[in-house]
Amino acid sequence: MPWGGGNRCTACGGTVYHAEEVPCDGKSFHKSCFLCMVCRKALDSTTLAIHGQEIYCRSCYGKKYGPKGYGYGGGAGGLSTDRGERLGIKQEETKTHRPTTNTNTSKFAQKFGGSDKCRRCGDAVFAAEKIMGAGKPWHKNCFRCAKCGKSLESTTQTEKDGEIYCKACYAKNFGPKGFGYGQGAGALVHAQ
Repeated sequence: MPWGGGNRCTACGGTVYHAEEVPCDGKSFHKSCFLCMVCRKALDSTTLAIHGQEIYCRSCYGKKYGPKGYGYGGGAGGLSTDRGERLGIKQEETKTHRPTTNTNTSKFAQKFGGSDKCRRCGDAVFAAEKIMGAGKPWHKNCFRCAKCGKSLESTTQTEKDGEIYCKACYAKNFGPKGFGYGQGAGALVHAQ
């Protein structure tokens, strides 16, 4: 090759020249090969989700690796209250969601420069996936209530001591307590 060789495309194995290269997580792709492994949609930095050695669009990644179980993906009326007792499944106590303090950064962040670190998992948070809450950056998937694990939005989160909570858990754990609170409208009782 008189012009010199390029890197190898991770998807097709062909030579990737600089003008057509899309670098991702230390690998090279042709622009035409930088596609979701499932639906084959073209990807970019805002739609990319990486799992191990595979790349996906956010939609396919969510379907393949997102939450599973009763109440997810069942369609209208798909929520079930069956807890599996008839099958011999024993229910564990509800565990509170605990933040992790992973100090490792992704290979991508190490190679291409640092960025903000997620308050929950400690990995790099890039602009396309960043949500700000309690004055700190979070991944969209890490932006969950510290007690119940419910996914939050900037309008539904509350903050205490640098941690984020849904409004229900915040009220239950840190709201006012005592006579006349939490009994519904008109429940304030006057002492005689």
